[in-house]
Parts: sequence; structure tokens; C-alpha cells
Amino acid sequence: MFDKLQQSWNWKPIRNCPGRYVLLDAKTDLSLRDLLGSEIEARQYKTAAARDTVLVIPLDRGGLISYKRDDGSYLHTLNTPEGFQRKLLQLGINLY
Repeated sequence: MFDKLQQSWNWKPIRNCPGRYVLLDAKTDLSLRDLLGSEIEARQYKTAAARDTVLVIPLDRGGLISYKRDDGSYLHTLNTPEGFQRKLLQLGINLY
């Protein structure tokens, strides 16, 4: 799934965040279902480390971390295993 997402969409490396990529050139209302092409249930978190609702989907290699804003828009990030774990730690999210 990681490779399919990486090849199907336009991702830009996040500066000073190795292993993390932000989705470019997509509508801000692009849902996770639209992005993934299927219905995958995301784990939702509210954390003091992020002002928006954090949606997390572990993937075969790394994971997707999306931020759902109060206005209904999204910011999607694709993460390698290292980037995924590092960002979850920064957000104070423990998946296991």
C-alpha cells in the first residue's frame, strides 16, 4: 500500500523531516477514502501536540498520518517506518 500511494500521488519531502512526505496538488477536501481508493478505518486522536484531529493508518511499510481541520479540510502525510514512528512519538501517540 505504501508503494502504491507513493506512486499514485504527488508527494514532496517535508523539510528537516527525513522519511516524511506531504501530499501536493490535491484538493484539501480529499478524504482518506478518495486517497486510498478503499474504505480503511483510521484511528483518530486528539492530542495537545496537534491542533487538528490526527488520523493514523499503519501501512505495510510506514504509515499515513492525516490531519483533519475544523473546516473539514485535510493535510495528508506519507511516512516511512522511521518517519512514522518518530512523528507518532512527537505527537504522543502509541499505537501498540
